[in-house]
Amino acid sequence: MDKLHKISLSTGSRSQFLDITARVQEIISREKVKDGLALVWVPHTTAGLTINENADPDVVRDILASLDKRFPWDDGYGHSEGNSAAHIKSSLMGCQKTLIVQDGRLALGTWQGLYFCEFDGPRKREVWVKIVEG
Repeated sequence: MDKLHKISLSTGSRSQFLDITARVQEIISREKVKDGLALVWVPHTTAGLTINENADPDVVRDILASLDKRFPWDDGYGHSEGNSAAHIKSSLMGCQKTLIVQDGRLALGTWQGLYFCEFDGPRKREVWVKIVEG
């Protein structure tokens, strides 16, 4: 299980969440992993990962709106590229998650999903997944 899996994404707007739960589950199923861990990593400084509700899309909209309100795009930041708000949001969300794999499935709560968080799009992005059996 040493293989590093890469999920390619294209984001369509400056800020958005993409539900990648099924894509990570596909990797677990393809590798026939029964029990272990899925290590999920985002190699970008203006994107992140979060686990949150995937039943009501208003939750995602509310999170994005709250982040935009607290960290507006143009707020007099010193960073010359002009995307400091994206770096701050990425730092808050974090770039990695460790998920339990049990009986061949991601062990998530009833309403939980894994989201890729874009804060500086649109862009082409990657999510890296490493499966650890055990």
